[in-house]
Amino acid sequence: MSHALDVHRWHFAFTITFHYIFPQLTMGLALLLVYLKTKALRTGDEHYNRAARFWARIFGINFALGVVTGIPMEFQFGTNWAAFSRTAGGVIGQTLAMEGVFSFFLESSFLGIFLFGEKRLGRMGHWFSGFAVFLGSWLSGFFIVATDAWMQHPVGYRMAANGTIELASFWDLLLNRWALWQYAHTMLGAVQTGCFVMAAVGAFYLLTKRDEAYGRTFVKAGVLVGVIAAVLQLFPSGDAQGKMVAEQQPATLAAMEGLFHSEQGAALVILGQPDVEKHQLDNPLAVPKMLSFLTYKKWSANVRGLEDFPRDQWPDYIPLLYYSYHVMVGLGTIFIGVMALAALLLWRGKLYESRWMLWGLMLCVPLPYIANTAGWMTAELGRQPWLIYGLMRTAAGVSPRVGGGNVLFTLIGFMGMYSVLAILWLFLVWREIELGPDPDESRRRSAELPLAAD
Repeated sequence: MSHALDVHRWHFAFTITFHYIFPQLTMGLALLLVYLKTKALRTGDEHYNRAARFWARIFGINFALGVVTGIPMEFQFGTNWAAFSRTAGGVIGQTLAMEGVFSFFLESSFLGIFLFGEKRLGRMGHWFSGFAVFLGSWLSGFFIVATDAWMQHPVGYRMAANGTIELASFWDLLLNRWALWQYAHTMLGAVQTGCFVMAAVGAFYLLTKRDEAYGRTFVKAGVLVGVIAAVLQLFPSGDAQGKMVAEQQPATLAAMEGLFHSEQGAALVILGQPDVEKHQLDNPLAVPKMLSFLTYKKWSANVRGLEDFPRDQWPDYIPLLYYSYHVMVGLGTIFIGVMALAALLLWRGKLYESRWMLWGLMLCVPLPYIANTAGWMTAELGRQPWLIYGLMRTAAGVSPRVGGGNVLFTLIGFMGMYSVLAILWLFLVWREIELGPDPDESRRRSAELPLAAD
């Protein structure tokens, strides 16, 4: 079962990691679409409507890929994690069903109206359809996060006589304190993805000296919203999330920080390599006493190390957890610096001519995807060896009749199919960027190129 368990975990990890490439952009763009439509409504400038249509097309491409890659995960609860679904289905089924029935249909229905019904709806009606898309996408994110948060910090449940877990309080499930802070942290990460992508496309247009009016609009919107999201990602959402980990999952905190021995006045490690066999952190670069202060607001507070906990309660992949956490935090710090510097240049009226800063914004596009992936890896690796923290171990949740060979076969198949989808996604998005926010102007420019060559 050990081999089968590992393959089950890798299968779900692959499908959910690939899937989340798409929702993080749609949830981030949803807010920015409302921003652009609000500007159009207030100013009456058709420029903002064309900008919103451009990003709506990219939103639609991501939404379609998100649906295609998201549906298999629902089936994986039954095919790969049947024991977990049978035990906890009475709880997680509530939020997963609400995500599908309410938020998904709200988002998908109004997305169709937003893309194809602008002329019939009028200005206010089209703005409302954009807001409904935003509401649906963010509600969808909440129900998914609430499901994961219950697995991290189970509340509002009772154990039935047959060993299954039943829902005792619907509102405890939805208003789980862990869910609220995790949701804020997750959505701010998605907003940063949307902001960096929008700013990067704008920077591309400015650097190539085409569609420059739209380039300035995209860069400005991405930077202004992005700098706010980057700061809020650190505080209060990141700070609160870290404190909950320290309170509810202290072994996870120790593994994230590479802390093997309990310390009073524990240092915050910036760099280092965890050696699990020797119970030490090699080559540490640390800030003295900072971990104690950030966690408990006392410079001399005691922070428990991994050796304070039974070995079978340690996270399974401590080095991977440690590096994922530090990649997330490191990139989050970089985002604050990049967006703050871009905002300063914008305020001084120099951003649009600062080619080095525009190049920086454009080259940063992959980083929020990496940071969001590292953040989810931190959350899920940190919960191990529990599938439902304190209630059900991961090894007890797999489908007992599905062998590792079967899972490996489907994993290879998914990798092949998703590679094709990734190529298709890149092609479609690049085609939209090449076509530009004003297709008529792009066609006119293309028609002039042969004449210029003559």
